[in-house]
Amino acid sequence: MIKGYATIDATADYAGRFAPVSYGFLGNTGLKTSRAGFGGYRISNGVRHHEQALRTALNAGINLIDTSANYADGGSETLVGEALKDLTVSGEVQRQEIIVISKVGYLQGQNFTLSQQRKSEGRPFQDLVAYGEGLEHCIHPEFIEDQLTRSLTRLKLETLDGYLLHNPEYYLGWAHKNGLPLERARREYYRRIGAAFEYLEKEVAKGRIRFYGISSNTFPGAADDREFTCLETVWKMAEDISHDHHFSLVQMPFNLLEPGAVMEANQPGGESALLFAAQKGLGVLINRPLNAFAGGRLMRLADLPQTKRMETNEVIAKIRQLQKSETQFWRKILPDLDIPQALKIRLKQQNDVGDNLKHYWKNFGSYENFRQARKGTFWPRVQGVLDFLVPYAQGHEELTRWLSSHPVCLEEACEAVGSLYVEEAARLLNRIRYAANDADPEWAKPGTLSQKAIRALRSTAGVSVVLVGMRRPPYVEDVLMELKQPIEGKQRHGSWITLSQAIEKSF
Repeated sequence: MIKGYATIDATADYAGRFAPVSYGFLGNTGLKTSRAGFGGYRISNGVRHHEQALRTALNAGINLIDTSANYADGGSETLVGEALKDLTVSGEVQRQEIIVISKVGYLQGQNFTLSQQRKSEGRPFQDLVAYGEGLEHCIHPEFIEDQLTRSLTRLKLETLDGYLLHNPEYYLGWAHKNGLPLERARREYYRRIGAAFEYLEKEVAKGRIRFYGISSNTFPGAADDREFTCLETVWKMAEDISHDHHFSLVQMPFNLLEPGAVMEANQPGGESALLFAAQKGLGVLINRPLNAFAGGRLMRLADLPQTKRMETNEVIAKIRQLQKSETQFWRKILPDLDIPQALKIRLKQQNDVGDNLKHYWKNFGSYENFRQARKGTFWPRVQGVLDFLVPYAQGHEELTRWLSSHPVCLEEACEAVGSLYVEEAARLLNRIRYAANDADPEWAKPGTLSQKAIRALRSTAGVSVVLVGMRRPPYVEDVLMELKQPIEGKQRHGSWITLSQAIEKSF
């Protein structure tokens, strides 16, 4: 296990070593953090470019890592642990320089299996929220204790610098689905958070965590929203436990299209969540800086590749070519393979992307929606088939040729469909870029759209660190280029109002 934790002196020394990268304080913790942190949402152990990106970030001035027990079913924490072990052993970084934050709450994958096993043994986790198929949620102290132990093991750490309750508002969503009166649900909701806080104070005393907090998507929401989490309420709960409490961190979404963190006056005293957090000295971590929901669509706030829009007949032709390749596979190749029939049926179904594209290519709604389907569904399905078939290709010339040609067909079909959405997305992103430029002169400085999106957030008073998914080394370099540009932190409420008014006209 890696001993120690992030310290005031060591994080200050790290910041001094990597100037002119921009740093600030993580609330009242005294720790110095890079103004952008390494977001671990989509990284996993065993993916080489993820490991390279993390190592690049830690060796170039990024000293805060945010992960969670459920990211990649524990694979994100495992990767962080392996990288930290190697870098601390080599002396490239010191444990005391790096701020590591993880989260607890979700039961998916391994945790869901664990939950079902405990139920079968008659000892289920208490206060369990059965949210959906393969998904449960829990913030009961017993579950927190179990998960913290597992997280520390995967991270190879003796102590976590920050530990957050991960979207506890799942309880409120469950309560609404099950017809619980809102006031009753809210009382129970805050009771559960209070019990978790009391337990987390004990973990601080044990030395397994240094600070704790909440990551909630509903901090910036309207106060009358059913799943709203009131920051002032949870702050007072921590104060009731102890004036020396360690509730020190909050995490919430905030981006160019979703400015609720700064604009929604949802606290009882009339402040926004961000302003209230700043008044209390809370460290504020911003998530989803580049992934925004607006106008019923998901948008990636980053420059798009230059792609020429194809004609409809060209798109259809590429989809048909993919379908032809799939037909060749299941009619001519698959019958010759020594594979059980049930497995052949599964392989055919998993490889059947062409029909999906044929029927739905007009209905993805946005480039980002299609991009998510392409990267998250189509390619993983087909790649699984290709990987499985490689051992069967020896001595089978037709299969060998197909394994080489089919990925090309899939890529060309996806590029063709994607081209229909890129043009519209590019126009919309340009409008967003111009709106940001007009809203604040400091946001108008040159740079990529992703840099501009990060700049707007880190220049807003109250924001401690912006969490960015830097899954590849070029993404790290893009972020570092932005962090080397000096900019003053200000309230900028007027800038956000101007931007929001302009954005409303675009959707």
